[in-house]
Amino acid sequence: MALLWGQVAHASDNSFGECITRMKSQARAEGISDSTTHQVLSKARFMPRVIELDRRQPEFTQTFANYFNTRINEERIQRGRELYAKHRALLDRIQHESGIPAQFLVSFWGLETNYGGHFGDWSVIDSLATLACDARRSAFFTQELLNAMRIVDAGDITAERMVGSWAGAMGHMQFMPSTFLRYAKDVDGDGRRDLWGSIPDAMGSAANFLRQLGWVPGLSWGQEVRLPQSFDYSLAGRDQMLSLAEWTKLGVTTVTGAPLEPAEQRAALLVPSGYQGPAFLVTKNFYIIMRWNRSEFYALSVGHLADRIAGAAPLHRVPPADPVKISREQVRQLQMDLSALGIDAGEPDGILGSATRKAISHFQQKTQRIADGHLDAGILIAIREAASGELR
Repeated sequence: MALLWGQVAHASDNSFGECITRMKSQARAEGISDSTTHQVLSKARFMPRVIELDRRQPEFTQTFANYFNTRINEERIQRGRELYAKHRALLDRIQHESGIPAQFLVSFWGLETNYGGHFGDWSVIDSLATLACDARRSAFFTQELLNAMRIVDAGDITAERMVGSWAGAMGHMQFMPSTFLRYAKDVDGDGRRDLWGSIPDAMGSAANFLRQLGWVPGLSWGQEVRLPQSFDYSLAGRDQMLSLAEWTKLGVTTVTGAPLEPAEQRAALLVPSGYQGPAFLVTKNFYIIMRWNRSEFYALSVGHLADRIAGAAPLHRVPPADPVKISREQVRQLQMDLSALGIDAGEPDGILGSATRKAISHFQQKTQRIADGHLDAGILIAIREAASGELR
């Protein structure tokens, strides 16, 4: 076994070396200086652990309760408030110039790197070179590697200081190199865009990124709401936006029972833990947060942490803990079962995405259940039994 592993490692080293030779030619062809090309790529190392992490998939699906409670805690809220106060002058200036509320910049900072406490300790060059020379996503990571070299070429940072996550996300706000090149700003005026050592550059760059993504100044991200007992949960989902006046007619109110305002504002309803958990109405700016990270759980956490940093109260209704873990293989079987029942759940990939939740909601409607699209052990068994009966 040791001999076999040595042969595999040797083969990887050989193919990696050939790949780096090709990368050098491509870098020069795209205008990156010879000195940067030689300095950066001659020292690039193949990292087997990066490939392992890229291939690894979580065994179990993550629930909103687990995701949210792991990230939103009193320590992080308090630290966010302290840093908000410490950097108030800078954040207020950036907010005035960009329209991005200061508490959101602090919230992204908290969720991305725990306020600069953990950038990641991987060499970005080594990680990107490894992934660029791997067939699975070579084209994407080749461009990210070339972009990282352009950042070095521009003098923003040395290759040695360019550390980040195993997948190449960098600095206080975990920008990929392509995002850095498009949106990073030199706010402190030292002639470099330093997202590792300069908080002004990091905050200003994050604000520029959000503004360019389409953030609407003066618009909230959303809010927790209260639903009536007889609510039709099939109306939930990011693809169904109604005006607050229309939600009010359906019996939706603020958590205090007050009417929703302004009446003309459009929002979609999310129930990430099903009917027993919190409900949220989310606006266009929620979708902008999702362009930063395409996870509903992430965007809800960013919005709520920002509110808490600004002094808001905790959730009125906490997400209930899920007593049973559900594996990706169980979700894959669920998707196939729904398909057997004539309900489109998308590709059977084991990922509990919006298409699968909508399919669960459709099954719940057909079987006179509360159609909240939430997956638990009970609905998993019900769908399995229905599909087994259909296939007999």
